[in-house]
Amino acid sequence: MTHQILLKKLPLLLACAGLMSAAHAAEIKLGVAEALTGPAAKYGVPIRNGFTLAADEINTKGGVAGNKLVLVIEDEQGKKEEAITVFKKLIFQDKVLMVFGPTLSNSAFAADPIANAAKVVAFGTSNTADGITGIGPHIFRNSVMESDVLPVTTRAAVKHFGLKKVAVIYGNDDAFTKNGYDVFKSTLEAQKIQVTDTETYAKGDVDFKAQLTKIKATNPDAIVCSCLAEEAANIILQTRTLGMKQPFIGGNGFNSPKLFEIAKDAAENSIMGSPWSAENAAPANKAFIAAYKAKFNAEPDQFAAQAYDALYVVADALKKVKLTGALDKDREAVREALPGVKHDGATGKFAFRRAPAKDGKEAGYDADQVAIVNIAKGGKFVLLK
Repeated sequence: MTHQILLKKLPLLLACAGLMSAAHAAEIKLGVAEALTGPAAKYGVPIRNGFTLAADEINTKGGVAGNKLVLVIEDEQGKKEEAITVFKKLIFQDKVLMVFGPTLSNSAFAADPIANAAKVVAFGTSNTADGITGIGPHIFRNSVMESDVLPVTTRAAVKHFGLKKVAVIYGNDDAFTKNGYDVFKSTLEAQKIQVTDTETYAKGDVDFKAQLTKIKATNPDAIVCSCLAEEAANIILQTRTLGMKQPFIGGNGFNSPKLFEIAKDAAENSIMGSPWSAENAAPANKAFIAAYKAKFNAEPDQFAAQAYDALYVVADALKKVKLTGALDKDREAVREALPGVKHDGATGKFAFRRAPAKDGKEAGYDADQVAIVNIAKGGKFVLLK
């Protein structure tokens, strides 16, 4: 009789056990602060998509130790003030474990100190200006710095086109483009390439003909452009209307479909460096590209790939962390676990390297990754061979 009663109650007992097991699972809230509207949305939207794709994949496979990753996504509009507001909301109101973003280096310089002071990891996937990780030990990024990429890019362009002299144009009111210019300037000096002219523009400018007319008069072999994609595309178009046929050399700001949407075949032979290429035939990258196309009906870009990899990097770190529910303790545990992560994903083999101390203060971690040089052919970037 006792055995019969137990057998009848067995389904109920198993269901209760399942509920008890589920009760141990938790939601891991991760903040995502990206530019989803405004000019920087051309980077921020693919970044959000990369995070969303990775979160769906990880959660479908059981999350991290049974815990579901939940993305708390906010639009920082590519503006410094909004980035600060969003970081404060995610950290102090939403109480996320850590924050990804913001999109632009300008915004990172403004908002990252909020996270560092709160002892919360801020993980940039698209910030490449020098000095960002110098803000403090809670600042991480898997976006490869311009100072690592541009010397490789310039050397490859010089060899490919046989360059002797170049002109330079850059945005003088943005941290990313100003830093890119500084790196290009020192790189060109080191590689003994003559600079025939240097011109600047301000964010929001759409007419570059005055600067380009001055550049044209110096007859450079190529034009170096430290620019974001939209400005770069318009600059390229306007050189062609002036009868200029020189190739362009750019940083990873060029690495957006927006360049070809605007400039179309005028961007042919532009060269840029990046940690990611759609032509990388590694299984992880092929799987990422296929999954991205299936989910969003669009081609992924470098920024989607870096965000996708970043979430997997954090998931790997979380596997080494025993979450306690004490937020301050858990946040610090993530910071301690991240530096040891090594990952082979859509952007290839990745590891962190410690950034040099700044003013005697402990710094955060930069990407230790090899740059890939690409050239525009037929409306897309392909590997430069």
